[in-house]
Amino acid sequence: MLRQFLAAASLLLVSSSAFAACSINVDGNDAMQFDVKSIEVPKTCKEFTVNLSHSGKLAKNVMGHNWVLSTTADLQGVANDGAPAGLDKDYVKPNDSRVIAHTKVIGAGETASVTFAVSKLAAGGDYTFFCSFPGHWALMKGSLKLV
Repeated sequence: MLRQFLAAASLLLVSSSAFAACSINVDGNDAMQFDVKSIEVPKTCKEFTVNLSHSGKLAKNVMGHNWVLSTTADLQGVANDGAPAGLDKDYVKPNDSRVIAHTKVIGAGETASVTFAVSKLAAGGDYTFFCSFPGHWALMKGSLKLV
């Protein structure tokens, strides 16, 4: 009986860790910082989910954050083209093919998630995630790689 329980518990742990490896929690704050500086996406995942939270106190129109993924080479262009799109478009230019994935802009106490196909990433690719709220991308960014 104990052996069966341990086998079932082991299966549950394997399933849970496999699921957890295909997602990550990222928090942004009022000091324009993400609590994660780098993300490794396992190539065994079909999809990857980013769960964004905002632990600050300020509203999204003042200190909003989103999570945007592009190649590192495209970061500045995506950020510059996203600024005029405005808050109602989450500071992401509509239909921008350089954007691999993005969340909506959130404010204090809010959350947002985005799930994207891992097939959109290339082995050895150079990717950066960032907040496209005007002025934030210079500080709020990190690296993402397929492993």
